[in-house]
Amino acid sequence: MSEGKILIVEDEPSLREVIALYLRRANFEVVSVADGQAALEALQAGPVSLVVLDLMIPKVDGYQVTEWLRRRGDTPIIMVTARRAESDRIAGLEMGADDYVIKPFSPQELTSRVRAVLRRTRATPAPAASVESAVLEYPGLRIEPATRVVSVDGSERSLTAKEFDLLLHLARHPRQVFSRDQLLDRVWGVSEYVDPSTVTVHVRRLREKIEADPSQPRFIQTVWGVGYKFEAPA
Repeated sequence: MSEGKILIVEDEPSLREVIALYLRRANFEVVSVADGQAALEALQAGPVSLVVLDLMIPKVDGYQVTEWLRRRGDTPIIMVTARRAESDRIAGLEMGADDYVIKPFSPQELTSRVRAVLRRTRATPAPAASVESAVLEYPGLRIEPATRVVSVDGSERSLTAKEFDLLLHLARHPRQVFSRDQLLDRVWGVSEYVDPSTVTVHVRRLREKIEADPSQPRFIQTVWGVGYKFEAPA
């Protein structure tokens, strides 16, 4: 039985073939294309489990493909690029990448990263006890764990799965400060392949969706030098 269907978007033929070879050996079904336009056509033809996406590809670049995907759902994305700057990595995570791999890399490591991302994104919580499914309600914010619905001042907001999990974890522990490593452990699950910048990016996205003024958040507050906490407004 296949572990999942992976779309490889890479314009270097030799690298594309090597990645495909390793993923097939790991029991993944593989579709590989050489440019962004072909990637969009492949994605429109049917769902995939994950996309391995080079950023600097012809016709439609990787950033545009990422934007297209994120407008339509949470398909996991591992960005592949020769750009080494931290700002580039953060920009990729900001756009919605689940992981970011810098060339040159080991195909075996990439395969492990694919597995790790799929484990995190496929993880489903165990059936919750009544206390865990109880609605959390704060002034201006309502969180419904059972239906995974978040409303701000009565207006429903669209959150990704991990944005919801992060908000729920913080809201269940008001005023408790969590470091980025603690949040990675408790929300994403332990994995050596998760970039700590992922937490920063998700906090920023959450603030944009639930805060009236993201630059002066009421709910998700930064504790400088330590991490983040949820503050329930009076």
